[in-house]
Amino acid sequence: MKLLNIFFAFLVFIFLFIGCSKDAADDIEEQEIVENLSLTSITGLTADENTLAITITSNLAWSATDSVSWIAISPSSGTNNGVINIIVDANSTDNVRTGLITVSGGSITKSLTVVQPAKEADNGSSGGLDATKTPSENFDLSTWNLSIPENQGNGTASTVTVSQINNKYENSKYFYTGSDGGMVFKCPVDGFKTSTNTSYTRVELREMLRGTNTSISTQGVNKNNWVFGTAPSADKNAAAGYDGEMNATLAINHVTTTGSSSHIGRVVIGQIHANNDEPIRIYYRKLKNNALGAIYFAHEPTDGNGSEQWYEMIGTRSNSASNPTDGIALNEKFSYTIKVVGDSLTVTIVREGKSDVVKTINMASSGFNVGGQYMYFKAGVYHLNNSGDSDDFVQATFYALEKSHTTN
Repeated sequence: MKLLNIFFAFLVFIFLFIGCSKDAADDIEEQEIVENLSLTSITGLTADENTLAITITSNLAWSATDSVSWIAISPSSGTNNGVINIIVDANSTDNVRTGLITVSGGSITKSLTVVQPAKEADNGSSGGLDATKTPSENFDLSTWNLSIPENQGNGTASTVTVSQINNKYENSKYFYTGSDGGMVFKCPVDGFKTSTNTSYTRVELREMLRGTNTSISTQGVNKNNWVFGTAPSADKNAAAGYDGEMNATLAINHVTTTGSSSHIGRVVIGQIHANNDEPIRIYYRKLKNNALGAIYFAHEPTDGNGSEQWYEMIGTRSNSASNPTDGIALNEKFSYTIKVVGDSLTVTIVREGKSDVVKTINMASSGFNVGGQYMYFKAGVYHLNNSGDSDDFVQATFYALEKSHTTN
């Protein structure tokens, strides 16, 4: 009996030992799968060439990419802790510019926004713009591509890529530097459209937050696009940023004087585009018998969330509008700001010597704050006249164009 008790006690000991060992092994396994990846920040950038470094603290194999041509990083990959050396080219433009450095390891992705100041402005009448330089030398176009109404070979409009536009691209018919240094967009009535679903021509910039990193898809909730601050947290983490502000200073030089009464004189000069809809389109419209033009905007909710809404800011969008007493003349400079914070959209029109005109709308019920909805800015001339003479045209000159987003 005594021998049996000893044997039973021995068995209990063995079972306890195996159970504890398994628990310990499970604890070790849980500890081993805790991923870590963090980056130090970047401060003190100047408009001159900058050489700096960021420190990576990690227990993972990681890879790093940059989104713009004016940033170079080395090395682009490593394991565990490390240092990435960064060279930022001198900023020869008169605009602040931003780029993105993304480091990924395991299931973790961290993004670092590089903000470089503009070069010191001179005292020129066009704010330092140089008429002898191409648009990309005067403006930060490192995260924009361009659509022009030339056939790209399949019956749709051509796209000038981020790399191409920043390689001193100009086109004397559609996109060039004006005699005052401004960035000119000129679009005829007749031309190729961006898709079979589009009825109108355009010479228009499309925001491309991926810069020259073409491994990132153009469309989707990814590092090429942004989302509303009220989007699901997973979308905010997956996108290049959330919320956004675009500021532009421009003058409308010419609008159409031919075509149907609903088309004459109208052009879209700035947008936010979503998957299939447009949270905002800003219009300038001047009828041929009026000396001054109107400003208004449209808000288009997603399908099932209501009809398109219209908001008049200066004058009216009517096809038979009288001359708006507070309107904007051709070749008169003005500025607009489009700002999204969460579900709030604010549009501001600024003119020298006049009070700002401001309109804010609530987009909470418009369907853009749900998963899968992505955004991008557009600027230039979207020519909403397909009934005028083929050689009639719209033209605008931009003197400033800047944008920004909140990043995680």
